[in-house]
Amino acid sequence: MITEEQFEHEIQLIIANAVREDVGEGDYSSLACIPEEATGKAELLVKDHGYIAGVSFADRVFSYIDHNLKMDVLIPDGNAVRFGDVVFRIEGPIQSILKAERLVLNAMQRMSAIATKTRSYMKLLDGTGTKLLDTRKTTPGIRALEKWAVRIGGGENHRFGLYDMVMLKDNHIDFAGGISMAIAKTKAYLKENHLPLKIIVEARNLDEVSEILKVGGVHRILLDNFSVGDTRKAVKLIRGRCQTESSGGINEQTLRNYAACGVDYISSGAITHSVHNMDLSLKAV
Repeated sequence: MITEEQFEHEIQLIIANAVREDVGEGDYSSLACIPEEATGKAELLVKDHGYIAGVSFADRVFSYIDHNLKMDVLIPDGNAVRFGDVVFRIEGPIQSILKAERLVLNAMQRMSAIATKTRSYMKLLDGTGTKLLDTRKTTPGIRALEKWAVRIGGGENHRFGLYDMVMLKDNHIDFAGGISMAIAKTKAYLKENHLPLKIIVEARNLDEVSEILKVGGVHRILLDNFSVGDTRKAVKLIRGRCQTESSGGINEQTLRNYAACGVDYISSGAITHSVHNMDLSLKAV
């Protein structure tokens, strides 16, 4: 998995690129009618309900735009919010507040939606011992924000990209000539290139689970699109010899049933790709 230093670097890249995209040569709307020396205050209002996320990101955005902006946080990341709540107040040069406004809102609305959906899944898993993972099914360019929101919501991050963990999925296995060949080639490659990466192998059925176990040396078996019954059989077959992960079409109605099978993890793309943005606004006060 990537380090916190690498993660922070990703966040800074997101901010720099988003400001470049939105501001360009200048915020002419503000430059035209707001004096450069004018200062003021604004507050982030909640017009929805759920769990707030992105407050710390907003602080980074304001600091990037103008170090003279001062933020007073009233509701930190991860807390429940409802209509009418004020999450933070920002004070300083008005031109700078307006320059940061849309980036802050866009990010926080999506991050809060992801954190809220993640929290709802976590509640369904309460008491099972199964952990919730995200996936790479994220919005291109802002993966770090969406995975950050998952953590705020109580979930855990899967691999960040293609470089921090090996995952041999169905296409890798088929193109490589089968499970045994794919695992053997991967082990040889990692050894030759001195890469201390964990290996996850996807299984499509119980026979493939048995083959993976026979080859051995993998960190986790991904039980992809298994029924609840076959998941239970697979966990019994694996007997703790490696970690287990269920994935594929698991939703709020079936989540706890899969967890009851005893899998270590359930991964879900829905917590990042199927959310409805939280309604937030930044208003002058």
